[in-house]
Amino acid sequence: MRKFSIALFAVAALAVMLSAAPNALAQGEAPAKHVVKLGYLSCHVSSGWGFIFGSSRKLQCTYTPAEKGKKIENYSGSITKFGADIGYLQSGVILWTVLSPGTKITTNPGLLAGHYAGATASATLGLGVGGNLLVGGMDGSISLQPLSIEGNTGLNVAAGIATMDLKFENVVGINK
Repeated sequence: MRKFSIALFAVAALAVMLSAAPNALAQGEAPAKHVVKLGYLSCHVSSGWGFIFGSSRKLQCTYTPAEKGKKIENYSGSITKFGADIGYLQSGVILWTVLSPGTKITTNPGLLAGHYAGATASATLGLGVGGNLLVGGMDGSISLQPLSIEGNTGLNVAAGIATMDLKFENVVGINK
């Protein structure tokens, strides 16, 4: 378990470095790109078994915009992990900060619908934590926080590549 903790830390550190590298390079010669925090995405992950070479689980997500007066949206979808994924997850929640490069973003519902891909790592022994680095959505311009917060229950170890597909369901209210 100690070796996996070190590996999990290494994956998390690598993800942070990779997300910071483009910003550092942009400051050198070209003007820095503006990154806008659009809001937060909270996903409930269905229970299920991880098989040695991966897993796929259903998601029910809620997007809450950072700006007051904007529409709260529901999404459904799935997250698939390729790589080591061994054990059973009873339940899980993943929380992301939703980022976009630029200041002009459409206010139409369904902004986050699309395909995302990136790296993932998690460990669960009773309660667990994990990290996900996913980019995609609106023509590949939406970033789901370089490291998400993932809370799980069960007995599971996973590391590898993750893909996620989100489908817009409906508007549920206004962020007050």
